[in-house]
Amino acid sequence: MRLAVIRQRYTPYGGAERFVESALEALLERGVAISLYTREWPQTRLKLIEPTIVNPRYVGRLWRDASFAREVCRAIGSAKADLVQSHERVPCCDVFRAGDGVHAAYLDQRLTHAGPLERLALRASPYHRYVLDAERRLFASPWLAAVICNSAMVRDEIRDRFGYPEEKLHVIRNAVDGTSFHPGLRAERERILALHHIPPEHTVYLLVGSGYGRKGVATAIRALASLPATAHLLVVGNEAHPQRYARIARSLALSGRVHIAGPQIDPRPYFGAADAFVLPTLYDPCPNAALEAMACGLPVVTSTRCGVAELLAAHDAGRVCASRDASALGAHMAELLDPAVRERLGANGRRAAEALTPEAMTLELVLLYRELLAASAARRRGAPPTASAPAPGA
Repeated sequence: MRLAVIRQRYTPYGGAERFVESALEALLERGVAISLYTREWPQTRLKLIEPTIVNPRYVGRLWRDASFAREVCRAIGSAKADLVQSHERVPCCDVFRAGDGVHAAYLDQRLTHAGPLERLALRASPYHRYVLDAERRLFASPWLAAVICNSAMVRDEIRDRFGYPEEKLHVIRNAVDGTSFHPGLRAERERILALHHIPPEHTVYLLVGSGYGRKGVATAIRALASLPATAHLLVVGNEAHPQRYARIARSLALSGRVHIAGPQIDPRPYFGAADAFVLPTLYDPCPNAALEAMACGLPVVTSTRCGVAELLAAHDAGRVCASRDASALGAHMAELLDPAVRERLGANGRRAAEALTPEAMTLELVLLYRELLAASAARRRGAPPTASAPAPGA
């Protein structure tokens, strides 16, 4: 049997690739041939994967996505694949992994918190219109047999917004490597705090995520202002305009307590340095950083629009509030000034994360693939749907 995987940009260490790579390796060992359809072929440990380069020219993100969708569906249509899994919103797949969640739900959150000019720009954006249309066509495709959701939040959004059958929606959470992220990273605390001139007896809240606007860094800074002077915020991740957040900190007289560390090749020492993890994200299906914080034994505070919130509630491993409610976030952070509360919630989170092993995730994926491959072999389908590019100026 042959499995085709669609991923426009395949990076060996990306979140989506880490999610499936161990499962693909298990399928290779079981004699399943795997083809990857991508714009470029990187170095990867999966040497037996057969790459097909689909790299049409484009200008801008709309034509980047539209041209790839059109050409990859043409390529898939002439391929002899028994099962097609896509990480992109294309209608020519049997399995779609909704790793980015639902674009319509994300836009709703942005529109709720945007000013008048931003709302106008979002509604007029040709790119967002294209993605919304691609999303609708994907979930209406008769070829789509299953959707992998990384949280119950995403499953419910797809079911409720698109009427997609719940029995075809499979919640398979991202895995977290408990051997890389663990409470023993606490040994790094002294070094990291010294690097940022934070007294060792002070309380440190960590926020890890790229794109500070969506991750809620401004809300976290404002929440910090309500806490004692012994509370600090460490921010790790890439951001095009970090100076904006430094200005917010200065305006609140927090320059010595907000530490923007930027992107880190290895963020694990920062997890070891922290006492708690905060992520008041605008919209996040299942952020790996929050799972990694749980694995490190850190209590987590996140937003109601984060897929990890359901794990926190189920295991009493943290607190949840609205994404832009700095007052509520500050109250939860104040509760975590108590070491006993941090220890209890953090221990609960560690136990919950211990179940999210790469081996458990791989088994879930392999069983799903086996079921779908068997069903696919039993029915010989016709030509798959094609993805058409929008008209110029659309």
